[in-house]
Amino acid sequence: MIAAQESMTAKLCSFARAYHSMLGKNKIFDDYLAYDIIGKDEYDEIGGLLKGQVESEGKLPRYGFESLQVFDEMDHYFSPIALSRIAFAERALRRFARRRSECQYVICGAGMDTFAFRNTDEAIEVFELDHPDTQAYKLRRIHKLHWDVPRNTHYAAIDFEQDDLGKTLLHSGFRPYESSFFSLLGVSYYLTPEAFREFVRSISLLSSPGSQFVLDFPDDSTFKAETGSRVHRLAEITRRLGEPMRHGFSLDEMRGILAEEGFVIRTHESPEDIQRHFFADRTDQQRAMENIHFILAEKRQH
Repeated sequence: MIAAQESMTAKLCSFARAYHSMLGKNKIFDDYLAYDIIGKDEYDEIGGLLKGQVESEGKLPRYGFESLQVFDEMDHYFSPIALSRIAFAERALRRFARRRSECQYVICGAGMDTFAFRNTDEAIEVFELDHPDTQAYKLRRIHKLHWDVPRNTHYAAIDFEQDDLGKTLLHSGFRPYESSFFSLLGVSYYLTPEAFREFVRSISLLSSPGSQFVLDFPDDSTFKAETGSRVHRLAEITRRLGEPMRHGFSLDEMRGILAEEGFVIRTHESPEDIQRHFFADRTDQQRAMENIHFILAEKRQH
């Protein structure tokens, strides 16, 4: 199913949120805690890797990455996806939670997500699922920062390739009869259709009718020769990082998988929609990726 460890692309996306929060103009999404949770050492190391300033043994760059000029490749390839999808997801979550007295938010592959510490709605109960190593690292960072973990936040360590999602969530206090909102961001790129279907089936079995599920996905133009060079370049970058994109989903295929597992699409944002909603009138290099879509799906009523 989902990759077992925090990936380099996941780290790049976390870095993108921190970088944009500190240096971005006309912010798409302001994750003002991103730099703190990553920490200066990790931030500088990733920044240095991007600039080619880190030697093979992992030495940090001479100066912190924050002192460098805007790195065009981040704005061109990673930041637009990372920033717009989290903005889309959290906007949908807040709409969902406003209509309910209680809401469970399940972040699958949470990484260094900071929502639990930015959240001001006590009715939202947060469940962070991630690989044990990644989650242990994050909890060490939280301890080092002297942050108090909110009472409505639960950390559930899971190896998605080996452990049962349902058992893990239930053991962490998840209540399947209550309204839930699931997010799966930055993951479908690396799943086969079969693995994606298995994941959707798992959350369908766990969620009550009316619960929602947000995700982003690459469409079926991803591997076509006539698709723009930026898409091919991103695919090449992820391949070189050891995380090749596995499949591009057509909208009909995505709709079919979701429908067969009990979900109906409530919102579909095409690349054109994403451009209009998140990148209109920008003067930097950030614009919606030509092959990336967002979906908000809802569990059907029986």
